[in-house]
Amino acid sequence: MAGIYIHIPFCKQACSYCDFHFSTTFSKYRSELLSVMREEMKVRAGYLKGKTVDTIYFGGGTPSLLSDKEISDFLNEARSDFSVSENPEITLEANPDDISDETLEGWKRAGINRLSIGVQSFLQEDLDWMNRAHTAEESLSSIYKAGAKGFLLTVDLIYGLPNRTLNDWKKNLNALIELNPDHISAYCLTVEEGTALNSWVEKGKINIPEDADQAEQFRLLRRLLGESGYEQYEISNFSKPGLYSRHNTNYWKGIDYLGIGPSAHSYNGESRRWNVSSNREYIRLFREGSVYFEEEILSAKDKFNEVLMTGLRTKWGVHLNDLCSLSALTDEFKSVLKNFENQGLLTNKGEHVLLTEEGKLRADYIASELFLI
Repeated sequence: MAGIYIHIPFCKQACSYCDFHFSTTFSKYRSELLSVMREEMKVRAGYLKGKTVDTIYFGGGTPSLLSDKEISDFLNEARSDFSVSENPEITLEANPDDISDETLEGWKRAGINRLSIGVQSFLQEDLDWMNRAHTAEESLSSIYKAGAKGFLLTVDLIYGLPNRTLNDWKKNLNALIELNPDHISAYCLTVEEGTALNSWVEKGKINIPEDADQAEQFRLLRRLLGESGYEQYEISNFSKPGLYSRHNTNYWKGIDYLGIGPSAHSYNGESRRWNVSSNREYIRLFREGSVYFEEEILSAKDKFNEVLMTGLRTKWGVHLNDLCSLSALTDEFKSVLKNFENQGLLTNKGEHVLLTEEGKLRADYIASELFLI
């Protein structure tokens, strides 16, 4: 199995915290960019080595700005160039303000069967400082409408926001639980260079909550969602039984994927490749037949660290045999592993290593300490 990721780098406006590649001025070259992206798909038809495509994911940016025809054109191209399964998961990231009965019907006709709705918060004050284009009312109505049309639903929330209490976060979670979506993705706010949020923090206009406060919000997230029947199958992702995001799960399990469009990443088990993060340069370089990407060939050490980092984030953890197949386990690795076990951050059940509940709070640190260098 394999997946295709299609990066749509269009947005109505810039969110204060976002460092993904996007543009708010794209109308003059929109058609040309989408055409080049479909050509890239055709040119790279051999990248997945004949593997069946089981998931197609429109990310961004704001893919819900695409028309029905533009979505259909991509899906038709994918079916022409690749072996696509009979029942693929086809996901569209959507902003609440783009969701209406009309757009939902159009997406359904085009072939979309799963929506990832970027709500981020049900509190209007949060949406205002994030500079989100939608309102709190649209957050609620979009989920009702999408659910009524039969889409599988993922809803995104952000925690660890400035000037927000644990009780504020609880209100957000209770509002979401009442809506009963199939899947929930909850991410802790991070301050990224080049964003408006980073500038505000540096100037002292906004104070980000302490790590301990963010950890309490994470614990509340796990507890309330667990009590409501959601399974935490990856640190930031919770789902009703059997309704995992197949596309994202494949990332964590090391399944091959092809990334299409400016800034899109690809992985085939042997290398990683990422396209230039400029719409105009992407168009120009592709049209000229020039190199429009960078590539890294993965060493055995790189593969070891990749399996470790992605596996630890999931409920399935990492089996030491999988790591041994890539590199011998050093005495230093075993010592660090044992130390984390003694601290109650990892468990090792029959050579099967898993993060504990407290370990999930320090997943990146734990993985980095276990990396081969």
